[in-house]
Amino acid sequence: MTSRLNRRRFLQASAVAGASYWLTADAVSATLAGQQPNDKVRIAGIGIGGKGSSDINAAGGIGQVVALCDIDDTYLDRAAARFGGAKKYHDYRKMFDDMGKEIDAVTVGTPDHTHAPISAMAMKLGKHVYCQKPLTRTIFEARTLREIAKKTGVCTQMGNQGSAGSALRRSVEAVQAGVLGPVREVHVWTNRPIWPQAPTVMKRPPEQPVPATVHWDEWIGPRQMRPYNGDMQSNRHHTYHEFNWRGWWDFGTGALGDMACHTANLPFRALKLGYPTSVSGDATDLNPETYPSSAKIVFQFPARDDLPPVTFTWYEGRREGKKLAPPDDLVKKVLRANEQLTNSGSMMVGDKGILYSSDDYGQINRLVGEGVSEAAQKVAESLPRMPGTNTDLNMKVEWIKAIKEHKPELAYSNFDYAAMLTETILLGNVAIQMTGQKLEWDGPNLKFTNNSEANKHLHYEYRQGWTL
Repeated sequence: MTSRLNRRRFLQASAVAGASYWLTADAVSATLAGQQPNDKVRIAGIGIGGKGSSDINAAGGIGQVVALCDIDDTYLDRAAARFGGAKKYHDYRKMFDDMGKEIDAVTVGTPDHTHAPISAMAMKLGKHVYCQKPLTRTIFEARTLREIAKKTGVCTQMGNQGSAGSALRRSVEAVQAGVLGPVREVHVWTNRPIWPQAPTVMKRPPEQPVPATVHWDEWIGPRQMRPYNGDMQSNRHHTYHEFNWRGWWDFGTGALGDMACHTANLPFRALKLGYPTSVSGDATDLNPETYPSSAKIVFQFPARDDLPPVTFTWYEGRREGKKLAPPDDLVKKVLRANEQLTNSGSMMVGDKGILYSSDDYGQINRLVGEGVSEAAQKVAESLPRMPGTNTDLNMKVEWIKAIKEHKPELAYSNFDYAAMLTETILLGNVAIQMTGQKLEWDGPNLKFTNNSEANKHLHYEYRQGWTL
């Protein structure tokens, strides 16, 4: 292993660039055309607690689970009892060294800061990758995974499960057919954070003994080492492992990273958004350890072909006891009598009408405006549909189908798309750290053109022994 990210190489690159789901054998055969009982994809689950558990369970119902990797023996033993014969590991690097030839694909359900090193190594070894959202912890990592996926040709999928939903795909078709007219505004809001961060947590806790079941060095991974702490927080989870890492700058990506790859997915797809030209943030309770108590972030996107420029605004947290949300006059246009704005959702505001999505996944959508719904009904289907309503399972079905047919493009949230979405979303976290400043973004060359300090937040130096 190389000891750390080479800073010169980074600058050079910058310059040029839950529930368990199971399928019967008959159901699998019906869903995956041409699949034979003896050609199952051999899968390793890396990070198999929390969402990683449902990911490997779903993938394991379609393929064959041959290896399990987790830093927590509790999760590892639980999954091993379900997948008899699968080999157990605490370190994915050792797993690949031992079983590289026996693994076809991996699911990655670890904390955000380890997504990229794991996914990069897997793809370079020719393994197909299903990785949870957000795809990466940093913008540079997102760009790197996109490039590796293109170079290797493996089949990839990011776990923003709304992508597999028929409602999201139908709405994408309608918006791209012009039923809203030119869209110039997008608003996205969230119920996050649901874990401790500023203002309640703004400094590191004292060191405590590491439990015998937890392998802390492997959990820290590429970040600089810090002591373990297992105090129970306000949401009944421990300080870092197993869930509250989301609120710490070193490990998570905050409310924006956790949910925008879901909630912003529909407008990002429908409006064919790519690199923004600028991003600015307004945040409260900034501190070097945890994400802020609230943030409003504005992305400016340029015209795209025949589509007009778009102002995209993100809202998270509360100020003066009030949840940050889109302007009241806009909210009134989409709500019915005695209805309140949902805790999470999105709006695309066009010259002819508004699409109001009242959930995180683009599955509950409402068209507002004279004649808009009628126009949408006349739009022909152009995107493939997945069977049933279990979008989380369908994400794995679609990924396995892509693997079997050797067609990475069949996975709708493949890394070519997902890395672009993630990279753009994570610009908002840089804007939070540079609050009050408008940052001009040169997407193709991966740099801010008006703020050298902001460029320092594109990535960080990995701890010795970890690499992309």
